[in-house]
Amino acid sequence: MGHWLIAPVLLPAVVGALIILWMRGDLLLQRVFSVAATAAQVALAVWLLAQAAGGEIFVYRLGNWQVPFGIALVLDRLAGTMLLLTAVLALVVQLYAIGSGWDRRGAHFHALFQFQLMGLTGAFLTGDAFNLFVFFEVLLIASYGLLAHGGGEMRLRASVQYVVVNLAGSALFLAALGTIYASMGTLNMVDLADRMTRLPPDQTALIRVGAVLLMLVFAIKAALVPLHFWLPATYANAPGPVAALFAIMTKVGLYGIIRFYTLVFPAGEAMGTLVADLLLPAALLTLVLGQLGVMGSRDLGRMAAWGALASVGTLTLAVAQFTEAGISAGLWYLLHSTLATAALFLVADLVAGRRGSLRLAAMSRGAQAGLVGAFYMAAAVGVAGLPPLSGFLGKLAVLQATRGTDWTLAIWAAILVTSLMAIIGLARAGTIVFWTASDAAAATAPEPGPAPWLALACTGALIAGLVALTVAAGPVMRFTDATAAQLHDLGPYVDAVLVRQEGAR
Repeated sequence: MGHWLIAPVLLPAVVGALIILWMRGDLLLQRVFSVAATAAQVALAVWLLAQAAGGEIFVYRLGNWQVPFGIALVLDRLAGTMLLLTAVLALVVQLYAIGSGWDRRGAHFHALFQFQLMGLTGAFLTGDAFNLFVFFEVLLIASYGLLAHGGGEMRLRASVQYVVVNLAGSALFLAALGTIYASMGTLNMVDLADRMTRLPPDQTALIRVGAVLLMLVFAIKAALVPLHFWLPATYANAPGPVAALFAIMTKVGLYGIIRFYTLVFPAGEAMGTLVADLLLPAALLTLVLGQLGVMGSRDLGRMAAWGALASVGTLTLAVAQFTEAGISAGLWYLLHSTLATAALFLVADLVAGRRGSLRLAAMSRGAQAGLVGAFYMAAAVGVAGLPPLSGFLGKLAVLQATRGTDWTLAIWAAILVTSLMAIIGLARAGTIVFWTASDAAAATAPEPGPAPWLALACTGALIAGLVALTVAAGPVMRFTDATAAQLHDLGPYVDAVLVRQEGAR
């Protein structure tokens, strides 16, 4: 594989710097280079996932230093999947931002976008807990700028809240890493996992503290109740394409939970069921609160934000089982929910661009109302988890993965009841926006953007992604099964990262 494994991190870093230093005053040049870099990122992600699909684990040692002394990037099935999902979503969102004109409403959109990609890809590839913190900070700093893009009092207020919460999370992250390093003497994930297998049971107190602190950090990033309060206002006030890209931001926190609490701190060993006991009630509350928000929202953007929160709850219910079936179902639902919530945010932005408001009130339908309404219906079906789209299969997989546990009745009841709540809330909003219209307001409706066909095509591409995920359900589920099995098998990771270090310094 050579140096290709570091390319997804270096490419957006170099292009982002070039945009700032060389193309600052030329929006056309920024668009060309930024879109080309993101398209190349998609191609790289496809190739890397194809390499990892066979089950081999690839390691890139920066500076050729031996682990655990040097920095290592690790590619497995999970990392490859997250890279491809991020790259595809980023390309669609970036093209949407160009078509809708959002990229011209403030400075440095494309540079910040590339730095955001750098942070995301680095977080998914890193094999070191401290460098996970570093890449978290890179993506968060870029997201601060993207969130405030376009200005406005409400957007600035949401940005301040977002910054404060994430700075607190970053401080907690450092405390967790310090505790873990003091206990284990390493922060490389595979080395930590290997040492955990040899740790005497009477010496686990400090590492338990570090593991719980780390779980709290990931819970903040994933917006689990009661650490969710930053998400609704942040996502509702973000620019449409930025909110769509942020659909994968909460998944970074869930990725951290999956990575650490299957590989590094597996249930049944030193951690026992401690993390699962904390996650399950939080996931149930997150799901219920999110769907209550969907039902009660009077604003289409805020409704999409609450829908994103509810999807976090459903996904966490599966992940918190920490079984192969649970992780597999969670990964399937992760793919689906990222595409579905991003599509709903883009539809909300299309509606705002044509009606001039996201309020659920009788107003002009605006241009292309029929097509936008069809997109809304498809996105709503996906978010609610109804057949025939992939959300229905995802919820079935979650129900199957949680069968026979102590929480089965509560989980099944929550998923079924909240699905009905989502249907009611989404149907009510669609009825108001697309069926109850005021022709008198049509003359004051704003222009839909400089290239409305491109914005519509990008929204349709996300809907097409849900259809493709449904059609390819069998192969995708077999892949998620293999990914979950790989995460629960420490041996190949130890061999790839710690044993096969010939030629390293």
